[in-house]
Amino acid sequence: MKEENLQVNMDEFLPLRDVVFKTLRKGILTGELKPGERLMEIHLAKRLGVSRTPIREAIRKLELEGLVTMIPRRGAEVANITEKNLQDVLEVRQALESLAIELACERITEEKKQELEKRLCQVETAVHTGDTGAIASADVAFHDAIVEASGNVRLTQLVSNLGEQMYRYRFEYIKDVSKHPQIMQEHRMMFESIMEKDKRKAAQTVKTHIDNQEEAIMRKIKKEHGVEKMAAAE
Repeated sequence: MKEENLQVNMDEFLPLRDVVFKTLRKGILTGELKPGERLMEIHLAKRLGVSRTPIREAIRKLELEGLVTMIPRRGAEVANITEKNLQDVLEVRQALESLAIELACERITEEKKQELEKRLCQVETAVHTGDTGAIASADVAFHDAIVEASGNVRLTQLVSNLGEQMYRYRFEYIKDVSKHPQIMQEHRMMFESIMEKDKRKAAQTVKTHIDNQEEAIMRKIKKEHGVEKMAAAE
């Protein structure tokens, strides 16, 4: 665990258990807490300056979100990024976002066009800074703007419910600096296809964008598993 980074940011409007939950979830999503890392209540309580009760409650909620796994005789661990879960999540994301961008091509208002262009500029600015966290936040805001432009409230809710799982994989992808020019180009193409009201081009761009993300993370998973096997053999 990167102890110098994992810190509680107190929010006077939130109960302590929720603040701890948000802190641990952020640590998992950004990779500060690594897949397979044990979440020991005593250690975390001491590190965050809280009692074990909010830690225990936060871990229980993280398990429900699929970000933590309970292992017999070992306790809680950060859930591993598996090929199956990656495929499951990104298949759903691709279906939802393809629908969203097609609807956005039909329904986007002038106000939403301006909002989407603003979000695109934020993505491009973030990519130029190289700040992974800023890129991830700008990426989320851009895709959310497309979903909102679809005008479908139920679709917005479905995408929001899958948000945390998608963010974890999104962040893994964005950490690869070599992919940043491609990410920027794909966002520009999505924006242009909506402006042109080209539903076919828009849906294909989303598909390519998510396929590229899946392929890159899948390679990383296989590479890490290969390293683990080599270490075990030694």
